[in-house]
Amino acid sequence: MSRPTRPKQNSAGSRRSGTSNAGPRKAKPRSAPLRYQNFELEALKGLEAVAEAELREVPSVRGGGLLQSGGVRFQFAPDPLATGGDWDRLSRLRGAVAIYRLETWDIPRPKALLGHEVLGEVLDYLRSVIRQGGHKSFRLSAAGKDSETFTRLTEEIEAQLGLPHHAEEGELLLRIRPSETEEGWEILARITPRPLSARSWRECNMSGGLNATIAYAMHKLSGVRERDRIFNPMCGSGTLLIERSLMGPLDALVGVDISPEAVACSQTNIRAAKRQIEVAQIDALATGLPDRSFDLIVSDLPWGDAVGSHGGNSELYPLFLQEMDRLTARSGRLCILTHELKLFECVLAGQSRWQAKELFQVYSGGHYPKCYLLSK
Repeated sequence: MSRPTRPKQNSAGSRRSGTSNAGPRKAKPRSAPLRYQNFELEALKGLEAVAEAELREVPSVRGGGLLQSGGVRFQFAPDPLATGGDWDRLSRLRGAVAIYRLETWDIPRPKALLGHEVLGEVLDYLRSVIRQGGHKSFRLSAAGKDSETFTRLTEEIEAQLGLPHHAEEGELLLRIRPSETEEGWEILARITPRPLSARSWRECNMSGGLNATIAYAMHKLSGVRERDRIFNPMCGSGTLLIERSLMGPLDALVGVDISPEAVACSQTNIRAAKRQIEVAQIDALATGLPDRSFDLIVSDLPWGDAVGSHGGNSELYPLFLQEMDRLTARSGRLCILTHELKLFECVLAGQSRWQAKELFQVYSGGHYPKCYLLSK
């Protein structure tokens, strides 16, 4: 049985010591070779480009490219000096749903994973992931996961690693599938116990709450500027506020919601995130704030599904655009996410204050909302 395919390792280079009239110089210590490992990034459908752009900012990332399945395959050389572990930098990505460590075995079918040599390699691979992520349980995601082969594999992992199997909530998510890039089968192991999109600061949830990776994308594509004064009307659980606060300094950040439950929820999450953000219980259409108060307004408008109604939105949307025009600076921007596509585009066509461009359309919770950036 052949051994698993491993990423090629760079060889360490060394610089010869020279001499000068002052005498011989000390040889510089040789740097350890970078040990690249294979990974795959999972993104929300429609936000792959945003997630990949953030990944490109990470040192020691190479390769990459979008797969047919929608994942982004890349190689990464862990930093042995990272305080949070070798993969700490990858676990701090904000535009990705999850990051998986990846290994491929040149085998014809999953049953070969149970062979003595290959099984030993699989278990060693999983130990390395658990050592980094601290997972306390595991689960499988594979076609035919209830088959005899995968049942036996599950039993072996439980017995050999002492890791309990939780079919629905297991922390170490293992995806087993035919390789997309070469012959054989691959195992993808999520490097964190929870998805990256499940933010640690989210202590309070609300129906229709915004996915944090979408909030990240909205801010990233709207432009992150230190001098921005930002307003988040209908702030809900505070996702857009917190995500922007975590992206860097800015002039001002304010959120309002007419619901006292929403304000309390957002304040709970803001405290958990250890941020200082002003949130008030105020009607977004009657804030009493001065004209031109903000440079950027971001809002996840009611879709008429979990929040609001279709009839109510037909009245809300025109009034909202009118009031946000008053509150934004002359060169201000307005970033909107909505699933009321026909209504919103009809409202846009019936006014002349805003010029709109579509930033992205994303799959979220069974819907395909669009994000628009409006400028004057």
